[in-house]
Amino acid sequence: MNASWLRQAAAGEWILTLHIQPGAKRSEVVGVHGEALKIRLAAPPVDGKANAALLVFLATQLNIPQRQLELLSGETSRSKRVKVSGPDEALRPRLQALVAALG
Repeated sequence: MNASWLRQAAAGEWILTLHIQPGAKRSEVVGVHGEALKIRLAAPPVDGKANAALLVFLATQLNIPQRQLELLSGETSRSKRVKVSGPDEALRPRLQALVAALG
């Protein structure tokens, strides 16, 4: 995996650099924005709703429990960093599938 928005922090820990567009018609990964993965969210940027929707969306896309995700930075910003934790042998193919979906 050679994506600027994705880096391995430690065994079983990955850091995703994200650019979020809240208030979209539907939640989806749309590509790369600079050195960040761009995700549109069908949630308003109000009262943490977009952050909650982001974690639900990522958990669904990666097929992991939400407890394996942690918002590290960007609580009130479109630029966010999310830590994904779990057994490396399980996470690696799921992250690769997310990358492959971008083409």
